[in-house]
Amino acid sequence: MLDGLKQHYANLLTSGGHLLMLAVGARIGTPEAWLASLGLMGLIGFFAWMGNTRRSRLILDTPTSRIASAAQGYVEFTGHAKSAPESPLLSKLTLLPCVWYRYVIEHKKDSEKGYEIVDQGVSDDTILIDDGSGQCFIDPDHAEIITSHKQVWNKGDYRYTEYLLSPLDTLYAIGEFTTLGGANSSLNFKEDLNALLTEWKRDKTQLHERFDLNKDGEIDPREWELAVLQAKREVARQHGEIRLQDGTHLMRKPKDGRLFLLSNLSEQRLARKYVLWGWFHLLTCLSAVGGVAYLLGV
Repeated sequence: MLDGLKQHYANLLTSGGHLLMLAVGARIGTPEAWLASLGLMGLIGFFAWMGNTRRSRLILDTPTSRIASAAQGYVEFTGHAKSAPESPLLSKLTLLPCVWYRYVIEHKKDSEKGYEIVDQGVSDDTILIDDGSGQCFIDPDHAEIITSHKQVWNKGDYRYTEYLLSPLDTLYAIGEFTTLGGANSSLNFKEDLNALLTEWKRDKTQLHERFDLNKDGEIDPREWELAVLQAKREVARQHGEIRLQDGTHLMRKPKDGRLFLLSNLSEQRLARKYVLWGWFHLLTCLSAVGGVAYLLGV
């Protein structure tokens, strides 16, 4: 989960990096320092622009799927957020019903301005999304989570901050979708057949009652062949019943590193957010490149 939170603040951190580079260049004041600062700004701005552009394109170019008919792989869902009915989740600080929370407790420093973190945490409970066609569990580990529900309050020398995803929210989710069990069950016919035959061999009395056709007290090759054929039919029937059962849908972090995002903001607002950040970083990059060109007299 912490990886996702770091991604969430990446744009703010890179913006702070731009200001830091300017401050370093201004403090040292030499042409070489300005060249290094502006060059680093341009490099940071370029990669930040690429990252935000990639995110906006993934959000806009991935079609919204219905859970009941979604293909396995990278998908996008929009539905109502729900917590597991058997274990409803309450936020850490305000004890409000939620499907996800993050909290930070900070203490005011005595000798300096600002606060220092004394406690923080993030829930890791599974989230349920329901789009009307079906339900899908979401493993929020390593997800980037953006929410409009944020509360900040002070009590004495402490500052409390809490972020929530509410059960009343319309949830946007993009990530890797897979169905466990059901038609997608991973079954090994040969292993299951051998296991069933081994089980039958242990109960020799039952085995002879079923397959010792000539009642001579032995299972001859022909009778054993009939037993194997019956076992194959039994395993095939069992596999068929398993695949007819409903599978469990799950969304998780993509293995190829693509965006894994949960938010109560709409798809359009999320895409616009990344587009605007992308333009900001691109302009910063171009400005830095222009500054380098000016210093070099190009």
